[in-house]
Amino acid sequence: MTKEQVRQKVLEIGIVPVVRASSGQQAIQAAEAVCAGGIPIVELTMTVPGAIEVIAQLVKSMGTDVLIGAGTVLDAETAQRCLDAGAQFLVSPGTDVPTIHLAKQKGVLIMAGSLTPTEVITAWKAGSDFVKIFPCGTVGGAKYIKALKAPLPQVPMVPTGGVNLETAADFLRAGSSALGIGGELISAAALKSGNMQAITDSAKQYIAIVKKTRQEMAEPVPA
Repeated sequence: MTKEQVRQKVLEIGIVPVVRASSGQQAIQAAEAVCAGGIPIVELTMTVPGAIEVIAQLVKSMGTDVLIGAGTVLDAETAQRCLDAGAQFLVSPGTDVPTIHLAKQKGVLIMAGSLTPTEVITAWKAGSDFVKIFPCGTVGGAKYIKALKAPLPQVPMVPTGGVNLETAADFLRAGSSALGIGGELISAAALKSGNMQAITDSAKQYIAIVKKTRQEMAEPVPA
């Protein structure tokens, strides 16, 4: 998949599931569960034990129908290892310019993390394809996205942290291009108990919210 195709898929689905798990096996099960729920995108964080090997395994087992990305990528060296394993996009909690430059050089989509307006502008100017606003929930949630979008309407933002079933629609209405969702979608309790159906059901709920909210946003306002 080209970078543009990856970008279009992220925009189309509107959700980037963030997989954090205590084992590689749990992470694989979580990835399969969100895909079963209609979200063919997985961001596997570097905090998962053996994360790079897990990425390689997911790429091999899930084929080309599912976007497998690497999350919590803190430097260019780690980014390169993830790309070598087959990762199709990169996500970072902060803005590391050398990592952004590597992604641009390799033609791979990257979502660099930012919080303040200065950081957002820095990430965008450096070449980040999306700017991940993290941790968004602790600084105002959807209202914060709306505030950032006012002076920066051209920057595609993906809030992460604070996105749940109650707030997802508000984040979209505020101007978010997509939503990064971790524990509110892939719950630690479900992973621990092995209840993957709960994750699949949750994925379906989020997909339904995105579709419904976007339809409502596209409808003309009555005169």
